[in-house]
Amino acid sequence: MPRPTRTLPRDRVADWPDREADDPSAEVARRLAINLRAAIGDRTLRAAAESCGVNHTTILAVLQGRSWPDLETIAKLERGLATDLWPRPADS
Repeated sequence: MPRPTRTLPRDRVADWPDREADDPSAEVARRLAINLRAAIGDRTLRAAAESCGVNHTTILAVLQGRSWPDLETIAKLERGLATDLWPRPADS
């Protein structure tokens, strides 16, 4: 049985990723994307992807709110970029 589809993070947030989301899950995804953008800094997406061991299109999809990154992807991004990306309650 296929898993039910769910709306994308960007579809739950007006002005992704610049405006806070009312939906708690979308807000975590939005803040993770903001943290990811900051961690990438001046690097190209391809350079960041190479250091993380993920495809550059995966990073782009997370940044654009077109995907819900799984735990393995988040772990690879955090390891490859040498920073925590998961938003903490104190980050609010």
